[in-house]
Amino acid sequence: SFTAVRRLFGLLLTSLAAWYLGYFVAAHVPQTTVSVAVLEEIGKKPVLKAPAPKRQKCDHWSPCPPGNFAYRILSGGGKQRMAKICFEDEHCVPDSTDHSGEMMDFIRNTPEGTLLLMATYDDGSTKLKNDVKNLVEELGSKEIKNIKFRSSWVFIAAKGFKLPDDIQKEKINHSDQKKNRYNGWPAEIQIEGCIPRYLI
Repeated sequence: SFTAVRRLFGLLLTSLAAWYLGYFVAAHVPQTTVSVAVLEEIGKKPVLKAPAPKRQKCDHWSPCPPGNFAYRILSGGGKQRMAKICFEDEHCVPDSTDHSGEMMDFIRNTPEGTLLLMATYDDGSTKLKNDVKNLVEELGSKEIKNIKFRSSWVFIAAKGFKLPDDIQKEKINHSDQKKNRYNGWPAEIQIEGCIPRYLI
């Protein structure tokens, strides 16, 4: 019938128009489609990361200037956290034995031009005798006689020369049951810095 022919002709015309439109788009529109293979290749590329910071002597955040010694003194804290002393990346972990007499002899016999690095660990108030405290006070300590039960204390001193004014030489933190970090112990404290080599 005429109606069936008209429908068939319309269908052919629509198909032809769709084909032509597809051809026109393919020929004139830029190819911006990203294939699966391209996406997989992008996923394989390494992700750029910032380089890890270079480790400095005695774990300083920034290096000491050339011609300087690096040091860090960390007091003890709690039962398992021993005091630590670092000088030019050489580490020392003192024990908690009573060395008051040995310390007094060491300070007296140390030659001029020597650095002395000190830290407490349970308990400087009772284990350090008054003679030793007097010697440490003569080295410039302002807190040695203020140490209380389990106080955290660190100190750097020079025998026979003067340390730079701009470095921190001493720090103390007293036990306080309301503020203690550990059960019966205050938080550790530390001082660190750089000492010009020409002084020693």
